[in-house]
Amino acid sequence: MSARRSARSAALLPTGQRTSFQAPTRAALAEATRQSRARPTSGSSPLRSRGIRNLARVGVFIVAAGMASVTALPAYAMMPTGTNPVASTVNAGQTFVDASAPATQTLDVDADAQVTALSATRDSYNSTDASVLQAQRDAEAAAAQAAADAVDAAARAVETASTPSGPRTFAPPQGGYSGEAVVAYAEQFVGVVPYGWGADPNDSFGCDGLTQYVYGQFGISLPRGVDHQAALATRITQDEAVAGDLVVWPGEHIGIYDGAGGVVHSPDFGRYVEHAHSLWGSPVFYRL
Repeated sequence: MSARRSARSAALLPTGQRTSFQAPTRAALAEATRQSRARPTSGSSPLRSRGIRNLARVGVFIVAAGMASVTALPAYAMMPTGTNPVASTVNAGQTFVDASAPATQTLDVDADAQVTALSATRDSYNSTDASVLQAQRDAEAAAAQAAADAVDAAARAVETASTPSGPRTFAPPQGGYSGEAVVAYAEQFVGVVPYGWGADPNDSFGCDGLTQYVYGQFGISLPRGVDHQAALATRITQDEAVAGDLVVWPGEHIGIYDGAGGVVHSPDFGRYVEHAHSLWGSPVFYRL
């Protein structure tokens, strides 16, 4: 029978186009199976797309509902009492503001009431009363004031002792004019007459005021001014100088040489006439 079918099929083909049937190989079958598995089925793609769209719609709806509730919450919460179910639930429909409460309050204080300080006690120690502390402060202030008054009194006593209350009496020159007599007469002003612009022992002595006054008691008249007095004398060397000669720091200072390397002079403000037993700088000697 198969032979007859083959013969019939061969008779139906045009002349010259007859061919023979060959069974497919295993490799061809495996390739066909692989391609059929890799090709997606016609019904799976629409279902999957429809599921994704449904999920997207649900997500958009959830987000929109959340935004609407958050936006409406402040206005809903501020609704008047009676229309706000939350307010009606919390305080039975009453308003949250107590209109009966006064806007201001008044506190009455008795200004005449006496406030008593309380003493605190703890661990066997008592707090010091305020009056005791005030008494201690007053005592300290009084002691400080007394000390200050004592210092002022001492200063006034020193000032009174050093300030002449009236004309002083000084001994006149002893004997005639000599260098030793000049130095001895000038010694009585040491530590007694303060430095100043004067030329009187009852007032003050400048350096040239002292020499003018002392030599004037021996009949020698000198002008004021260091260089003016030196101009009336004769310059000598230090080896030639004896007691009673002038010691001059030109343009600055002048004094009476004691003959032993020292000088009687009135030094500076705040000091008194003094006998310095050494010289300084580069003095020049003059003899009247």
